Amino acid sequence: MAPRANWKGFLRLSLVTCPVALYPATSDTEKVSFNQINRKTGHRIKYLKVDAETGDEVTSEDIVKGYKVDTDTYIEVTKDELDDIALDSTHTIEIDEFVPKADIDNRYLIRPYYLVPDGKVGHDAYAVIRETIRSMDKVAIGRVVLTNREHIIALEPLENGLMGTLLRYPYEVRSEKEYFDDIQDVKLTRDMLDLAKHIVEKKSGAFEPELFEDHYETALIDLINKKRSGMPVTAKAAPKTGGNVISLMDALKKSIASEKEAAPAAKVARDTAKDAKAKKPKKRVEGQREMLLPISGKGGKDAAAKASTTPKKAADKPVRAPARAKKAG
Repeated sequence: MAPRANWKGFLRLSLVTCPVALYPATSDTEKVSFNQINRKTGHRIKYLKVDAETGDEVTSEDIVKGYKVDTDTYIEVTKDELDDIALDSTHTIEIDEFVPKADIDNRYLIRPYYLVPDGKVGHDAYAVIRETIRSMDKVAIGRVVLTNREHIIALEPLENGLMGTLLRYPYEVRSEKEYFDDIQDVKLTRDMLDLAKHIVEKKSGAFEPELFEDHYETALIDLINKKRSGMPVTAKAAPKTGGNVISLMDALKKSIASEKEAAPAAKVARDTAKDAKAKKPKKRVEGQREMLLPISGKGGKDAAAKASTTPKKAADKPVRAPARAKKAG
């Protein structure tokens, strides 16, 4: 089931318009997350919105936006006032120009979205805009309002749809000069560069993100499962650091030697991952939460089945353990 659209409106190129919906292309919901709890009771911590001076709790209807102009002085801005200055891009993504993709500095990229037709009408207009962008091998630049702020969005074809990437404004990108000015201008020998290139060639391959593994996420799941099972948790040994290297040339030579030793094992691991991926039936990827142990206790098998179909709740259970279990760990 697709997530809820972040935005709905119209995509317009001159007089060609179609209704569209904007969906997030990425998600963090599958990652293990934690709640803050009271160590003594095991109860979850609750946060209240309080007046900074009086300490009294403030209701939502009494909370408004304010721009700080001095230590204790704020200019109040109401929702109606913000709505009055709403831009046309609140409801329409107007394509302003087309630029080569290579012209967009990576520092300006924020996050990707999927832009799809909204409803059964407008698919022909959507296709015209998509194929026009594709045929010209360019990126369409437009504007869209999300969370009351106008953003620049870059649109490009992705299979039979459009991917939109939010872009930063120039004032949001820091100049590299203040960071790079103090970097020393050093001279490198040809031998050093040849050795470094040799290492790069040994490590070169195709970009295959499906083979990436989030080692920290896996370690978190292992830790949670151990604590839920009552198994002892031992401290991990500190990683060994490399010994002192006399020179950069020695470091490069040692790197090549270590790469040769590690290459066979790395190749086997990569081939194994590829084989597992090829044999695995195609289905929607749930992430690593499915690795968490099923919930036991009340409900028995029904609870375990429920845990497998609701990964988010299942992941929360090991975090909010009762105080007694906490003390035992």
